[in-house]
Amino acid sequence: MSLKDNNQEFGLLATPSQWRMQGLRGAITVNHNSVEAIAEAVDELLDALETNNSLDFTEIVSVTFSATSDLDAIFPAAVARRRPGWNKVPLLDVQQMQVVGSLELCIRVLIHLNTPLPQNKLRHVYLRRAAQLRPDLSLLS
Repeated sequence: MSLKDNNQEFGLLATPSQWRMQGLRGAITVNHNSVEAIAEAVDELLDALETNNSLDFTEIVSVTFSATSDLDAIFPAAVARRRPGWNKVPLLDVQQMQVVGSLELCIRVLIHLNTPLPQNKLRHVYLRRAAQLRPDLSLLS
C-alpha cells in the first residue's frame, strides 16, 4: 500500500510532504514549590497551548519539560500524564540550566508535534512572569 493510499484509508487530508515535525514552546512561573502550585501551572500552560494551537495529543511526538532547581515537589510530566490521552505521549523532565540572574520558579516546555502547519503559524505560550522570557510571544493571563 502506498503512502497516498494509507493516508486516504485513515482519512488524512494532507499528504506526507505537507506534514512536518515542528517545535512548540511555552513557559510559566509557579507561585511556590508545592505539588498543587506546580500542577496548577502545568495544567494552565498545557490548556493554553492546546487552546491556542488546536493541539491534538495524537499528533505529539514527544514533550520535554524543564524546571528550575527550586521546583522539586512533583515532576511536570507527572501532571501532564494525568490529562486525558497524555499518558500515551512520551514525556521527559529535565532540570533547567542554572544561570545567574535567571527567572526562578519556572517551568518550560518543548513539544515536538507532527502538523501540516508551518512553524510561523504555531502560537507559543509564555504565561505569568515567564512572559518576560519572550515578550514578543507572551499571552496575557
